[in-house]
Amino acid sequence: MAILDVRLRAGYLFLAVVIAHLVLISAQVNARTGVPILETVTFGAFAEVQRATSAVLNGFRGAWTGYIALRNVRAENDALRQQLTNAQVEVQRQRALADRTRSLETILGLSNSIELQTTAAQIIGAAASPDFRTVTIDKGSVHQLRADMAVLAPTGVVGRVVIAGPRASRVQLLVDRNAAAGALIERSRAQGVVVGAGDDLLRLDYVSETSDVAVGDRVVTSGIDGIYPKGFVIGQVESVDKNGVAYRSIGIRPAVDFSTLEDVLVVLTPTPAQQAGAEKP
Repeated sequence: MAILDVRLRAGYLFLAVVIAHLVLISAQVNARTGVPILETVTFGAFAEVQRATSAVLNGFRGAWTGYIALRNVRAENDALRQQLTNAQVEVQRQRALADRTRSLETILGLSNSIELQTTAAQIIGAAASPDFRTVTIDKGSVHQLRADMAVLAPTGVVGRVVIAGPRASRVQLLVDRNAAAGALIERSRAQGVVVGAGDDLLRLDYVSETSDVAVGDRVVTSGIDGIYPKGFVIGQVESVDKNGVAYRSIGIRPAVDFSTLEDVLVVLTPTPAQQAGAEKP
């Protein structure tokens, strides 16, 4: 074993000496270009190392640049998305403003077309229970409102004020189960009483057996209830059910779509019945 170790060491030493001689010879011998062979070999090896290092660095630099660019694109996309959202909100606001303007113009047109003193009001709330069909408006006693004043819309009768607070009032809709109004058939002048059914329909009661009522007839206020001025549209006869000569049921489709109400007019001018009551001692 000792002899083998000596031989291995001698072989390694001989190999080292050979390599050293080759290096020395390479350093002294020039290539055709005049550059020592050792320098050429060394340059080639280091050039490959530099090329690999440069490739890694360029790849890292490219990845970092791409990451920064991606972050910038993401930030730009977020900004554009926010601008789009703001633009959509502004479009909705402008549309709502246009709808509100049209509604107010319609109410103003109704106010100018009738010979009554009125005040415009906006609906700001509604009853949660379907059994009590009421809405709240933004006008009250400080605006001269009081109970039993008629409330109108451009299409017809809405209801009456039942509670007048200082700056807000509750309005009972005509479709409420406890609501009623004196009415007449515009064509035949047949009279009766329109009562609410609790849903979106009305019913015409107390019509004489000899009265002429037909589907499609327009129903207007008669003024006999002392609340609603005469001649305002209530609705249209939708169904007529007769039992012999007597009227069993007359269904009325209201002229007002109560689900879309936004603005109304409250009639400040007292009816003749209200004036007579106010004059009593």
